[in-house]
Amino acid sequence: MTQDYEVEFVDRGERESRFLVRGITPAFANGIRRAMVADVPTFSIDTVRVIENTSVMFNEQIGLRLGLIPLTTDIDDFELGDEVTLSLSVDGPGTAYSGDLVSSDPLVEPADDNIPIIELKDDQRLEVEADAVLDTGKEHAKHQGGVAVGYRHLQQVEVVGDKSEFEDDEPNILRGVIEEQAAEHAAGDATNGELVATETFDNDLSKRYPGKEVEVTDVENAFVFHVETDGSLTADDLVVSGVETIRNRATELKDAVQL
Repeated sequence: MTQDYEVEFVDRGERESRFLVRGITPAFANGIRRAMVADVPTFSIDTVRVIENTSVMFNEQIGLRLGLIPLTTDIDDFELGDEVTLSLSVDGPGTAYSGDLVSSDPLVEPADDNIPIIELKDDQRLEVEADAVLDTGKEHAKHQGGVAVGYRHLQQVEVVGDKSEFEDDEPNILRGVIEEQAAEHAAGDATNGELVATETFDNDLSKRYPGKEVEVTDVENAFVFHVETDGSLTADDLVVSGVETIRNRATELKDAVQL
């Protein structure tokens, strides 16, 4: 028996998104988070061959820095374990950046061109070849495309009364996303049922509902996910791929049980 889940975006960008999912349990929400962190593969430099290095930095340090550079990843065109070769050849004086890496495959390139690798002085030179491999975050953290993946309950705010005219209007800090249920008491234009990020009112409920006493409650089985990637994948691709890994494991388990 399949179950439909309601998904609604709070904000949506290329590398960072927030979206609401209704109808899931806390355990399932955490499973989605873990899948995005550990199960979605990305390319990362794994082996470095140093051809020439007359800089002041050890080969191992340069290899470490290269391994931390996010590389664009098209999961549909590659399989786990696939490798792509990149090369770097830079002469001083000047700074070697991630954008100086030349890839053998246009689908696998530095996600950002301005990540500094090393500063070279006069007569210093760095030339390396590197193999990037497609693997998952559960094998090594450098393959985690999601640099910030988390979730929290969707919340509702109920106005329970007015504050005393002699009571100080102290800050009432709340972080996350609320589902508006008290639009008639909200400052500015508001509509019941809309999703409101708390930073739009400086995370302070006393600014959203001035002069009011409020109570905050969690919406059962409704979670707001905040996903930020390193650029190797888009936020949409990371989420979809993470959910797909859960679907595949569930299918494998179902088939195994029916044997």
